[in-house]
Amino acid sequence: MSVVYFTKDISPQGLVKAYEALGAELKGRVAVKISTGEPGGHNFLQPALIAPLVQKLEGVIVECNTAYPGRRDTSEAHWQTFKDHGFLDIAPCDLMDEEGDMSLPVGGGTRIQENFVGTHLKNYGSMLVLSHFKGHPMAGLGGALKNMSIGVASARGKQWIHTAGSGDTSFEALLNADLDSFLDSMADADKSVMDFMGRENIVYVNVANRLSVDCDCCAAPAEPEMMDIGIFASLDPVAVDQACVDAVYASPDPGKAALIERMETRHGVRTIQAAEALGLGSRSYELKELD
Repeated sequence: MSVVYFTKDISPQGLVKAYEALGAELKGRVAVKISTGEPGGHNFLQPALIAPLVQKLEGVIVECNTAYPGRRDTSEAHWQTFKDHGFLDIAPCDLMDEEGDMSLPVGGGTRIQENFVGTHLKNYGSMLVLSHFKGHPMAGLGGALKNMSIGVASARGKQWIHTAGSGDTSFEALLNADLDSFLDSMADADKSVMDFMGRENIVYVNVANRLSVDCDCCAAPAEPEMMDIGIFASLDPVAVDQACVDAVYASPDPGKAALIERMETRHGVRTIQAAEALGLGSRSYELKELD
């Protein structure tokens, strides 16, 4: 059974505390995978919140370009977003697919047999997958598994995952992709990244705040209807996402209804289930409170 650590303290100190509870030693150059957030949105993890942890790890904040039109779909525009959202002020940053992408094999994948990630991924010895847990218009929810799959994928890789490797590069194909195939493909992509990096070299921290039904990829996300929950940390991406889902359901806040509806109508838990079936972690966990 996996262990998930939890604190209600959503602060820079709480974030460091949650990470330190893992007892992990990230080796080599450390990639800190976040979402820079689509300009116009404001729910992404703020630089002031994450700076002490990123700096403690001497980490590099990493991202990849998007597959949809916006202000992060080109390297030039995305670098401006890094700057405008304050990330360049707190740590070195890296747009991992700025110089192209590379293929990673998906051993035993159910939907895709390869995944495309930015070439710069090979420059890192370990990774902190630092995720804002919230809803998502297509995936139902976004946490560690989405951040490691869609988030680490290059722009081409994002399209590939969304369309379950169809090869159709049109924006219409992305919008009209089969939902369950997309959700399963994310789990396949997760496996490729974990196999490439080495599972012992990746740790996962989810911040469950600003719990909008929409993703940070939305330029105008819906305002959250439920209260913040806290910070979850684990060595298991399946367990940490499942713990966040369970915490939403267990919340006494009636405002949770909107997020639950979003998760259920988009089959959000399916990626967690698919990842467990691939052996990436366990939905059974022990929650250890740090407060």
